[in-house]
Amino acid sequence: QVQLVESGGGLVQAGGSLRLSCAASGRTFSSSAMAWFRQAPGKEREFVAGMSWSGENTLYVDSVRGRFIISRDNAKNTARLQMNSLKPEDTAVYYCAADLDRVYSVSRWENEYDYWGQGTQVTVSS
Repeated sequence: QVQLVESGGGLVQAGGSLRLSCAASGRTFSSSAMAWFRQAPGKEREFVAGMSWSGENTLYVDSVRGRFIISRDNAKNTARLQMNSLKPEDTAVYYCAADLDRVYSVSRWENEYDYWGQGTQVTVSS
């Protein structure tokens, strides 16, 4: 069974840090680009960061570039999002997603992603 399971969300003060993890099972991780999306209350889900399977290519939304770092460990079938200098506007449910058979590139488009986790809440207080 294909599964993506996020963890690491929580409540943090502005300026703090959190690290999200996404554990993948099944064939999701093999040759898949991985990405993090988020959805704040009343807003559409948006792309946050993504990484190709090879790790050579990464993308970030402008609002998090320089503060968030995406990484992956293909041997452990795990993707992570290190979030630093958090702001109240980063508050959202964060989802990891897998884009199958994308080795050297990564997409920011939601409809390119084949599998999704259940989401983890991140709340940043001011």
